[in-house]
Amino acid sequence: MSVATVDNMPKALFGFDVIDFIGEGAGSAIYAVNHPSNGQLYALKYVRPKTDKEQRFIEQLEAEHEVGKQVQYAGLRRTIELMTKKTLLRKVTEAGLLMELFDGIPLERRLPKTMGQTIDVFIQTARALEALHHMGYIHCDLKPNNILVDSGGQVKVIDLGQACKIGTSKSRIQGTPDFIAPEQVKCEACTARTDVFNFGATMYWTLSGSKLPTLFTVGKKENSFLLDTRIPTPRDLNAQVPEVLSNLVMECVRTSPARRPSGMMELARRLEIIQHAIRQPRDPKLSSHGSRSGNMAGAGV
Repeated sequence: MSVATVDNMPKALFGFDVIDFIGEGAGSAIYAVNHPSNGQLYALKYVRPKTDKEQRFIEQLEAEHEVGKQVQYAGLRRTIELMTKKTLLRKVTEAGLLMELFDGIPLERRLPKTMGQTIDVFIQTARALEALHHMGYIHCDLKPNNILVDSGGQVKVIDLGQACKIGTSKSRIQGTPDFIAPEQVKCEACTARTDVFNFGATMYWTLSGSKLPTLFTVGKKENSFLLDTRIPTPRDLNAQVPEVLSNLVMECVRTSPARRPSGMMELARRLEIIQHAIRQPRDPKLSSHGSRSGNMAGAGV
């Protein structure tokens, strides 16, 4: 799909002045824009499908707005308006989703400097997802690129284009291969524990610098591998990760949803306990700190 980028950025979209190119989504470009009459700043996700197959990107934009317009929690990105241009036959040729602008950088591009900061990011993320679950929806696509962190350490969870009602069984596989839960690959019902898996896979990458093998990436057959027993833990890959945190990550990515933590409220509570233990270390297993090689989280407390 061809979308505008920083190299050929439009001057205006849907009556808004385009200021900057700030990212890409599923078949979309995301710009910082302002309202010409009052100077209010927004983010605008722009989609211009070229084929009938690419109409699904419009559907994702519609789905994102359906959920995002209901958002009241500060840790979730709110959407404001969905704007479209259509042919005489009512086929959408362009669409723009107006959203609140958040001055943050994706976790994928900039990791926290310390283990304490890393845990804090995930506590905030868990609380945001808990708020989404309270609304009756699950995210279904949590990954490092969908967690924004600003200069003050505040978190915003973004991209609700894959979100659905709790208990939904999707007709096709949707999600990001390295973070997708087994039940998503098998098109089974998605629950809060689906987000728990995505959350755990995101923590796994953040703490270890390695991608978690998933049912999608290693093979889609039911018994193609045993996720629970055949992959190294975050602590195996990075000795600076506290053992109790590493164990929590591995609980989150268990193959069976029933064996994962119950939801985000439980995860936030357990992460807060780990964070407190790191700040006041008594057990050597919890007091590890220092930096690991490369540009990865866990650089100290």
